[in-house]
Amino acid sequence: MNARDNQLTLYNTMSRSMEAFEPLTDDGSVRMYNCGPTVYNYQHIGNLRSYVFADILRRTLEANGYAVTQIINITDVGHLVSDGDTGQDKMTKGLHREGLPITLDGMVQLGEKYTEVFKDDLKKLNIKKPEAFPKASDYIKEDIALVEILETKGFTYNTDDGIYFDTSKLKDYGKLTGNQVDDEQLQQRVQNEQKRNARDFALWKFDNKLGWNSPWGQGFPGWHIECSVMSMQHLGEAFDIHTGGIDHINVHHTNEIAQSEAATGKEMARYWLHNDHISIDGEKISKSLGNTVHLNELVDQGYDPLSYRYLLLSARYRTKMSFTWESLDSAQNALQRLYKFMRDHSDNSGHIIASYYDDFISAMNDDLNTPEALSVIWKLLDDKEVNTTDKVSTILEIDKILGLSLSSPPNINVPTQVEKLAEEREEARQANDYQLADELREKIEERGWQVNDTDDGFAITPLK
Repeated sequence: MNARDNQLTLYNTMSRSMEAFEPLTDDGSVRMYNCGPTVYNYQHIGNLRSYVFADILRRTLEANGYAVTQIINITDVGHLVSDGDTGQDKMTKGLHREGLPITLDGMVQLGEKYTEVFKDDLKKLNIKKPEAFPKASDYIKEDIALVEILETKGFTYNTDDGIYFDTSKLKDYGKLTGNQVDDEQLQQRVQNEQKRNARDFALWKFDNKLGWNSPWGQGFPGWHIECSVMSMQHLGEAFDIHTGGIDHINVHHTNEIAQSEAATGKEMARYWLHNDHISIDGEKISKSLGNTVHLNELVDQGYDPLSYRYLLLSARYRTKMSFTWESLDSAQNALQRLYKFMRDHSDNSGHIIASYYDDFISAMNDDLNTPEALSVIWKLLDDKEVNTTDKVSTILEIDKILGLSLSSPPNINVPTQVEKLAEEREEARQANDYQLADELREKIEERGWQVNDTDDGFAITPLK
């Protein structure tokens, strides 16, 4: 079904307002760039929110009849620890951590390892493959060429540690943030006393021990220039949509826009979309804070990765989320109920119920309102006037956007923590400590499961 009749609206960070989506061309195509990972370590579940969000956006565009060319880059060089153009290159930091040689070959080895882990995470989350995963290290010549263009146009200057972009030469620098500057963040960016302005950023950083030759000296491209180059190479000098986390707005995306538009004279992207953070115990998930949780940890605890996808869909992408194991339990329980219904009713020869599908698309076209979209499924399941085969067919059409694998529902394992509680309850019951057994039963139910006593012990099933 084509949802184009229901106007897609998106929140554009650039205008700070909701806008009707209008692609750059009228040929039915959309070009989208999603900021990818720096592959020096595992991506935590907060990082992965960006890619579930981008996947939902892509699927919604496709449901609206657009042919989407999607690019997710791989940063395997050039991303410094600090946004102030200081500190180690993150890949070099990874080499030290893993005891690999501090060489370009070592970087390749490290990058390939964590790129494959990242791609495996995307597969587990049922995220569609993009058109390409360009690697930053494959575009060094193009990086140099773009810096040379900026140099010719008078946007650069030299310091002892690199080539910098002179932000004072660009009249609308900072337009993505409405020219609002975070004073604390600005102070962190001053660092190099030779910089003309605290906002100025590195296009090329010198490194006499490691890196590539350039007209200015051996070193590395700046993190920002890499994304400008890879987006241009794959999507052209102007494209439709650029996405990423909100932490990219003030520095990375602001600098991408500056150097790209200074070089080409064209608007880099028409729409800028950003997802908010995920927190644990009130703090943003961050490698620097040491409070990271990885997808494999969820799997090791007995959770299906798609339960995490469902959890993400339960909140709008622009809202902050707080991750708890209890919230993941609830998501897994809800998904298990959906899977059970789809396993019990395999006949998909029914009709798509237009009223429900229209309500679903209305929610998705309202800036990807996934919580409202999920509620449509539950309303449909509770509707006694709709026959089962029509429910199945409608849900399968809806799942083309949600991506929860409802067409081939897997068996979901009971979470390890729930199994432990059930085992403790069984021990209490065998010891005739029925008060403790009842307390443990309540804890299990709080996590969305129920335990039933059997002749052989017990069985754990989702709460209905």
